[in-house]
Amino acid sequence: MKVLVADKFEKSGINGLKAAGCEVLYEPDLKDDTLVEAIRKSGAEVLVVRSTTVTAPMLEAGMLSLVVRAGAGYNTIDVAAASRHGIYVSNCPGKNAIAVAELAFALLLALDRRIPDNVAELRAGSWNKKEYSKARGLFGRTLGLLGYGNIGQEMARRAHAFGMPIVVWSRRFVTGRDAVERAPVPMSLAPSPEAVAERADVLSVHLALTAETRGLVNAAVLGRLKPGSYFINTARAEVVDQGALETVVRERNIRAALDVFAGEPAAAAGEFKDAIVSLPNVYGTHHIGASTDQAQEAIAAETVRIVSTYKDTGKVPNVVNLARKTPATHMLVVRHHDRPGVLAHVLEHLRGGNINVQEMENVIFEGAQAAVARINLDGAPIEALLSTIRKGNNDILDLHLVRI
Repeated sequence: MKVLVADKFEKSGINGLKAAGCEVLYEPDLKDDTLVEAIRKSGAEVLVVRSTTVTAPMLEAGMLSLVVRAGAGYNTIDVAAASRHGIYVSNCPGKNAIAVAELAFALLLALDRRIPDNVAELRAGSWNKKEYSKARGLFGRTLGLLGYGNIGQEMARRAHAFGMPIVVWSRRFVTGRDAVERAPVPMSLAPSPEAVAERADVLSVHLALTAETRGLVNAAVLGRLKPGSYFINTARAEVVDQGALETVVRERNIRAALDVFAGEPAAAAGEFKDAIVSLPNVYGTHHIGASTDQAQEAIAAETVRIVSTYKDTGKVPNVVNLARKTPATHMLVVRHHDRPGVLAHVLEHLRGGNINVQEMENVIFEGAQAAVARINLDGAPIEALLSTIRKGNNDILDLHLVRI
């Protein structure tokens, strides 16, 4: 299997892919048209990227069947285009969670003790203990979490160790997918992001960027923060209304620490201007949340696992673009002798009846003499068609139709 790695990637990951029997093309500087051409010429079946944007022309250019984002999110990949072309998209969730939580908590401590300003004045030759002795402390202060995925959970563990009460809003609790009683540290739920902000001394954002979360942290949320509160975003800039954030920083004395920005340079280094970082109450870092050796090694190992599993089994761990529910309305259950031609007979007649197969499995009974096929269909075959299928092959033992 040929793998094109089009971003910086750990040497352990390259070695792991080779050890798994893959032919690895490591070209970390490819982007835009040069990446389209490389995909076309190389015939690569797998593309591995980190921050590189993967567009529809790239997905259409060659023989790709899998794109792996060596990181937690996948908003830099045109997932809709990949799905149209039957290309799996996978990522490495949770592998950078500790690294991002460590940075978020470092930013929280920096806000409370104004560490960057301390350092700047000392470097400028100024001693100002009277000013920098003013700090509130974190013990007993309430941490509000928006989002409670892998990173939010790691943030909660650290806050609990510092003696901070925790209040959280997350879709996993709203939908009943999880229960607060199962959380590893004590915390309470809030019914909305606004309610979290109202109760929090520190509001930290850990939401994935989706159509539903874009701009979710808006003026209605930020306006509920108490004057002098702290705000931290190590998730995605697009989740936060930047204008509303600037307003509360200026007018309500909110201190903010940001690792993500709307207009980040595409390259690793370059000129950067954003009005919000010039505000005295705002600290910024260079989108480095996942950038620790530990996190990158873990992500590399997970990428190797994804690719090698796909190579050896045809299955893709962490796939993000399979349909949660297909258009199937009925299941045709066929018990049959395990002999050649039975399923071909069934499928040929379904095709003649203009019935589309959505999903199918064929399970073998012990001894490999008989099997049962479960075939999900996008419509109900008429009784005459079922009768033709049943009577047209002597190896069919029984079939029946189930509405699903």
